[in-house]
Amino acid sequence: MKQVVEHQSDVLVIGSGAAGLTLALHLAEKSNVILLSKGPLSEGSTYYAQGGIASVFDEEDTIESHVADTLIAGAGLCDEEVVTFTAENAKSAMEWLIHCGVAFDKEETADGDESNAPYHLTREGGHSHRRILHAADATGKEVQVTLQERAQNHPNIKVLERYNAIDLITTRKLKRPGNRVLGAYVWNRDEEHVETVKARFVALATGGSSKVYQYTSNPDIASGDGIAMAWRSGCRVANMEFNQFHPTCLYHADARNFLLTEALRGEGAYLKRPDGSRFMPDFDERGELAPRDIVARAIDYEMKRLGVDCVYLDITHKPADFVIKHFPTIYKRCLELGIDITKDAIPVVPAAHYTCGGVMTDLHGQTDLNGLYAIGEVAYTGLHGANRLASNSLLECLVFARAAAEDIESQLAKIPMPGMLPAWDESKVSNSDEEVVIAHNWHELRLFMWDYVGIVRSDKRLERALRRCAMLQQEIQEYYSNFRVSNNLLELRNLVQVAELIIRCAMERKESRGLHYNIDHPNKTNNPLPTILHPEQ
Repeated sequence: MKQVVEHQSDVLVIGSGAAGLTLALHLAEKSNVILLSKGPLSEGSTYYAQGGIASVFDEEDTIESHVADTLIAGAGLCDEEVVTFTAENAKSAMEWLIHCGVAFDKEETADGDESNAPYHLTREGGHSHRRILHAADATGKEVQVTLQERAQNHPNIKVLERYNAIDLITTRKLKRPGNRVLGAYVWNRDEEHVETVKARFVALATGGSSKVYQYTSNPDIASGDGIAMAWRSGCRVANMEFNQFHPTCLYHADARNFLLTEALRGEGAYLKRPDGSRFMPDFDERGELAPRDIVARAIDYEMKRLGVDCVYLDITHKPADFVIKHFPTIYKRCLELGIDITKDAIPVVPAAHYTCGGVMTDLHGQTDLNGLYAIGEVAYTGLHGANRLASNSLLECLVFARAAAEDIESQLAKIPMPGMLPAWDESKVSNSDEEVVIAHNWHELRLFMWDYVGIVRSDKRLERALRRCAMLQQEIQEYYSNFRVSNNLLELRNLVQVAELIIRCAMERKESRGLHYNIDHPNKTNNPLPTILHPEQ
């Protein structure tokens, strides 16, 4: 019999990307933190974010302009108070990152001394000004590596790598009074054993759920774990129908998930058909700088109309040294695959990229469950509306992590550490040798979500998807009840739950808006509202 392992901390942070690391570092000055990472510490979406972070640094730019651009991209569904709050706090969030050691690119100077040079600001689709701070084309990597190094060296942060969160422990689940989070059951992947973490506060920073789709730019861990756990614990979710499909993922058999940053189009790259002709001006007067939903649908339309596997992104008309300097990561990776982006057009396809909906929170990141916070892509704050403006995602992580830290700090002295929590019960389950069943269900889910709940939807496709989803849920629940947990089983259970939430939200929206396009309801309605789902209590 394995020994029961119980951890405890003031705050349990589930997720180790920009949101989780920022929250942990802010909190660790006054409390002790456990930081849970499903894989290696760096294996999250933050590490792969190329473009940058939006913030007003240019004297000709304004916070009001940043707010206006965000509201336009959000297609009438952003919460203006939240958008303003985020834009107003953007510069101080960037200054904190710079203080932590994040090295954003600066303008070139005649004498080569960049110490007092202004930051180089790029522009991306939907932005009316250059306001994207970046570290070449690997901004996420620079942020991730810098913050994780600080977290690993902080005496008040305990990092648990290769741990899956299974479910939240709440007073309601234990049939105790009130409705408060007490901790979580976690799966130690190396020991293959369930452990318990108790904490005064828990924060979900688990990222999005794009792995629910067959084609995605996200790393393998993006399986909607936090959204599913919060839903099972009684939290509302909202706007799950708005899945952002990044228009330009590299189309190559040996480079699955490799993203081609929107900054390429910001710096002048053209989208072209296989015959070399441009097509974006036919769809939008902004051309390649139109918001991502418009660009993704245009590519999807052209691919289906022409019966081709991909379209092409072409920046060969720019000087080679300019391309190599600004996009060294992309240049190097493509060259390894035999594509010289200074001479060759790049084959691209859309791929699921960002979850605009999620667990409902307030301006402090607080969810419906007392003591539970959700920050970053896992959350629905109202910032993104029906479509996320480029480079607002890392910004949301930073701004709301700090807001959540301040809220938690104000309550720490009032909330006692939970008492003993029941250990995970593994007495009625056995080992399974049927991993092939999980793999088959996994493939089936991702395929029908891509076909029926993808870039273009219809009422019949959504109904068909919901039926398939219900069958899978029943199979997985039987499996989950009878066998010991595994990484794949836990992720599949969460993905199927998130798939159901996406489909139900999509079925409720009887219009086409932003990232949600339904051929049976092609027009926008008046006075749109967020789609909010309430769990059964």
